[in-house]
Amino acid sequence: MVTHASHTLRILGAAAVAALAGSARAQIAAGDPFPPIAVSGVVAASAIPQIKGHVAVVDFWASWCAPCKASFPAYSRLQNAYRDRGLIVVGVSIDKDEGAYASFLAKLKPDFATVRDSQFTLVGTVQVPTMPTSYLVDRTGTVRFVHAGFRGEQTERELRGEIETLLGEKPPAP
Repeated sequence: MVTHASHTLRILGAAAVAALAGSARAQIAAGDPFPPIAVSGVVAASAIPQIKGHVAVVDFWASWCAPCKASFPAYSRLQNAYRDRGLIVVGVSIDKDEGAYASFLAKLKPDFATVRDSQFTLVGTVQVPTMPTSYLVDRTGTVRFVHAGFRGEQTERELRGEIETLLGEKPPAP
């Protein structure tokens, strides 16, 4: 059942993403460096993981996003399958409402780090096109693959293949 409040939150969230996508900055794409996650306005429940030097999946999500709910178990499976080989998964919420963020996490209990970008600082820098969107970043901090949306097993299968490729690459010299 969609309540008026949840419908309003969905509209506001979609409007925020649309407004960010329409600004003058270019959208981060494959081949671009991924910006630091620890930027002004990003709040983490624990330490924000350092992704440089690791293969990372950075997923932008919101509590009102149905595909985001479906993606969380897949990202937990990926984190658990590849953690020991150097994968880091970070979920970046765009929820303004801390309660909605906390409730979402309490229900889904992800096995990966999450942060909340309530001021749209990071999501605005990246120019995220839709919720959810995930960025697969190599050890040098370069975006190698972008997945706009989440299509269940298809997206998880694609990510597994891409993660295997990136984990198989020789790490950069120090």
